[in-house]
Formats: sequence, C-alpha cells, structure tokens
Amino acid sequence: MILEKIDQPNDIKKLNNEELHQLAEEIRRFLIEKISISGGHLASNLGVVELTMAMHLAFSLPEDKMIWDVGHQAYTHKLLTGRKAGFDELRKFGGMSGFPKRKESDCDSFDTGHSSTSISAGLGYVMARDILGCTNKVVSVIGDGALTGGMAYEALNNAGQIKTNFVIVLNDNEMSISQNVGAISKMLGNIRTASAYNELKNDVTATLAKIPVYGDRMIQKIKQTKSSLKQLVIPGMFFENMGITYLGPVDGHNIQQMVRVFREAKKVNGAVLVHVLTKKGRGYLPAERHPARFHGAEPFQIETGLPKSRRTTPNYTDVFSTIMRKLGDRDDKVVAITAAMAEGTGLKRFANMFPERFFDVGIAEEHAVTFAAGMAAAGLKPVVAVYSSFLQRAYDQVLHDVCIQNLHVVFAIDRAGLVGSDGETHQGLFDLSFLTSIPNMTILAPKNMWELSDMMKFAVNFEGPIAVRYPRGTAYQGLHDFRPPVEYGKSEIIYDEDGIVLLAAGSMVKVAEQVRQTLKEIGYNCSLVNARFLKPIDEKTISEIAKDHKLIVTLEENVINGGFGEHVLRYVNETGLDVAVRIIAIPDEYIEHGNVDLLKKEVGIDAESITKRIIADYILLGENT
Repeated sequence: MILEKIDQPNDIKKLNNEELHQLAEEIRRFLIEKISISGGHLASNLGVVELTMAMHLAFSLPEDKMIWDVGHQAYTHKLLTGRKAGFDELRKFGGMSGFPKRKESDCDSFDTGHSSTSISAGLGYVMARDILGCTNKVVSVIGDGALTGGMAYEALNNAGQIKTNFVIVLNDNEMSISQNVGAISKMLGNIRTASAYNELKNDVTATLAKIPVYGDRMIQKIKQTKSSLKQLVIPGMFFENMGITYLGPVDGHNIQQMVRVFREAKKVNGAVLVHVLTKKGRGYLPAERHPARFHGAEPFQIETGLPKSRRTTPNYTDVFSTIMRKLGDRDDKVVAITAAMAEGTGLKRFANMFPERFFDVGIAEEHAVTFAAGMAAAGLKPVVAVYSSFLQRAYDQVLHDVCIQNLHVVFAIDRAGLVGSDGETHQGLFDLSFLTSIPNMTILAPKNMWELSDMMKFAVNFEGPIAVRYPRGTAYQGLHDFRPPVEYGKSEIIYDEDGIVLLAAGSMVKVAEQVRQTLKEIGYNCSLVNARFLKPIDEKTISEIAKDHKLIVTLEENVINGGFGEHVLRYVNETGLDVAVRIIAIPDEYIEHGNVDLLKKEVGIDAESITKRIIADYILLGENT
C-alpha cells in the first residue's frame, strides 16, 4: 500500500504521479473504513482528498503554515502528517481529535472548530512572519459555506491591503461554473501570475508615474479599462475588486493542476485566492447522494451507508422539531431562523411546511439574531434555533439588539451541555453564564421531553427575550407524571423531605433522580426540585426549602463560573438563609472530546461522583452542628 509509505510530513513528495492517484484511492478507503466504525465527519473529508494532497505537495510542513477553516475536513491532512495510527482512537477520550490541534502536531498551525476564522488567523500568521523576518508561506483554506460568515469578509477586506504573499484556498463544493468561463478565467489567471507579466506591469506603471500631470491619469485609465474587461470574463471580480488576486476555478480533484496553480499563487506579492471546485462525499456513493447525512456520521454499514444502530426513542431535537411544526400551524406569526443548521437543529419539517416563514441565513449567527430582533420589533414571533457553542458568536447581538430593547425573540438552544466527540469547540458549557449576565433575559431548561414541549409553548407566548436550553441526545422520558403548568419564575418540587435538597437544572434532573435514589437507599432523606427557570431563579422556593434542609445542592451542566449555582449561592448569602450550598457544575476548564458519560465522570457530574460529594459534605455538616 502507498499509504504505508507516509510516516511523516512531506513523505508525499517522494511519490510519482501514478502513486499519487493510488494514494488518493487508498485514503478514501481508509477513511470510509475507519469512520464507519468510529463515526466522524466523512463527506467533507472525502471531498478534499486531492486538494489536501496538492497542498502538501506545493507547500512544506511544518515550516509553511496551513490553516483549515472549521477543521472537520482535516483528516487527510492528519494522514499525510504521520497520524495514521491515531485513527483507531479518533474522537475518543484521550485519543486523536477530529479537528486540528496545535498540541497534537507541529503541522497543525491553529486550533479550529467554528466557521469563518481561517483567513483572519492566516493573516495574523502572515503579519507575524514579515515582522519576524521569516520566509515561510501561509495558506488558509475556507469553504464556500464558511464564506457566508461575516468574519470572513472582515478578514478579506483586511487581506486586500497587504503587499506580501498570502494564499487563500476557496474550497467550493456546491457552486456550478460553466466550462467556458472557467477556461478563460484559468488562462487569464496564468497570465496575471506569470513573472514576465508582473515585471512588465510594474515597469510600465513606474515609467508612466514619471510623466508630470498626465502619468497618474494614464495609470488610472489603464486600470479602469483592465478592470472593465476582466469584469466581463472573470467570475472572481468580487475578490479582485477587494485587492485580492483571483485564480480559478480549478478542478479540486486534479492534483497536478492544483499543484501548478498553488506554485503560481506563491509568487504573488499580495493576497491571492485560489478557487477550487470539489464534490462532497466523492468516492462513496451514499455520501455523494446524502452529504448532509454524512457530515457528522454515526457508525454506519459501508455497504449501504445506513447507521449501524437505529434510534427507537426521540432525541431532544426531534421533540423540538415536532413542537415547532405544531406552533407554526397554530400561530402564523411564528417564524423560524437558523444559521445553516436546518437539519441539525430540527427545523427541516418547519421549513417544508412553512417555507415562507423559514429563514436560513447561512453561517452568520450574529446576523441571525439581529435579523430576528427586527422581526420581533415588527410584530412577529421569531424562534432562533442554534447550538449552544455557536450562540457564543452572537453575544453582542443578544445583548445589544434583543435584550436592551426587550424584544420577544425565542432562543432554542440545542446541544447545551456536554456534546462529546467534537470536543472543546463544541461543548455547550457557557450559555448559562453569558446569558444570565444579560438584563431582561429569561432562561428555562426542561427536565424531559414533555417539559421541552411545554416550555416552547410558554416561550412563544411570552413577552421579551427568552431562551430554552436542552441537551444533545435521547430525550429523557422519566418523571412523566410530574407535569405542572409552566409558571413564570416558578420551580417544581418533585419530592419533598427534610435534610438534603437537590436543586437541579434541566438535564441534571435525571442525574439528580438517580442520586436521590442512592441516598435514600443508604438512609438519607432527600428532596428533589426541578429548577425549570434558571433566570430568574425561584427565590421564594429557595427561601422555603432553606427552612427545613441543611444542605442545598445545585446541579447544572454548565461551567461553575457565572452559572445557576452561583446565582443561588449569592441569593442565600445576601438574604442570610441558614443553609449550606454545594454547587455541582463543570470545572473552570475546557473539556476535550470523548464519550459524554465518560466525560461526566471525569468532571465529577455523574451520579456516583455527586453522591460521594454530597455524603461527605452532609457528614461534615452533621459534625459541625
């Protein structure tokens, strides 16, 4: 196998053309086999096999810096830098990350995970290179989807001003460009980057500049004429007008063609964008036909592409999908907004039934939130469905455009809490902390699938900013007999006994139920309260339970700093309540990738760990009283 010859960076440069084509096929087979077992990002990786190979041929790692936007498409990059063995533990706890990680390899220049960041990071590398007097090349890869993010345009605007080499690769796996336009563009691209052309252009400009009065006018006229001609035949004039040289489109599955273009791009004294056309899922028919399904695939059967295990119970996203369809049916003012995650957030059914009230704004969370604010100001009831970790990107818009005006925008926050295999960049552990700090914001968290439905109905008919946060994974179906109406700011007392009280938020109610059962079995009285509202907290109930309990234990799937527990503790301290408070939450650290149950145990929010901590605290309290 040719793949066996790749042990370290730049080994690919030892291969001939025939071996390169064979390597591409071997990489695809390897990825399909491994991801069918471990799960992971398949379609995007299959689409960039040749592109990645061409980049590794044209650049030298780790001296040159290669930055992948989002980074979920960097599996081939990891293979070509000697990490083949790591795929047996891909995305497992303690194993290789599914994203670039600087601590994992010198060839990973920047930790990524969220979209639209690679050009900014690459530009930073370029400026540092020049200031430090280095000569290495910098290349940033960004997808056509990521270009819908505003940050990418901020970076492009900045990049257009530089006079030093910076290569940007636009990985376009969706746009269709006609052959004629592509051929003309390729020809002009080759001419523009040829050394003779650049030298002639610079000589002519310098000569004309010496002519008094008329020289500058002649230069400007030539530039205007050239730009007008290019406008007719070059599809990349948008980039050209920003001051960025455009090359392409290039066949993203033709290694030799891409290598030639990359070598030309390295000669440009400025920012240069290479437009590469690729096909998501290439080489594996199920992924080609259903690229969205194989974006983040669960373990699957290679022969059919079908998941190895079928879900028999709904997850929280399914429940949200169902209630949104019903809400859309009942109220024509309800509109739904997503930032390029219609399927991931469960809005596909709403989109199919109410296309005129569904809006996918692309990877642009900031715009999504302010867009929703405008709709709310005009009298609609916008629901912004977003992953917890992606809502971080719109903090200013939530604060400035929604909450200051007290506008009725509903935030449906999916994947709140630990999400597992995608690691630090995707764990939804901060939304409680940053949302509770904002005046006018109301936050709820459901204990089970039925409460999510009830809370969404409450939220849509609420007045003012409101968020409902719920976890990734199977929706809890326990405690179904406990379903009182949702009342503003009011928690739910599920079991009431003296001694210890578990005050649990959302997903942690299930864990608290297990903890309570264990405590009861060994002789401890224990109450269980479902917080429901995380802002405002139910101060009345807290005051009441403080009268006949020695210890309040708050449980939340959020970082401890600024979370639900800290708000409860502050209230207890400020009011002088005679009760101890123990906060169970995620430590003040980033949590890496791994199985969610294992991660919970590692950070101490599993039932067994919590029970041990409570017993120790309660014994200590008993000795002190």
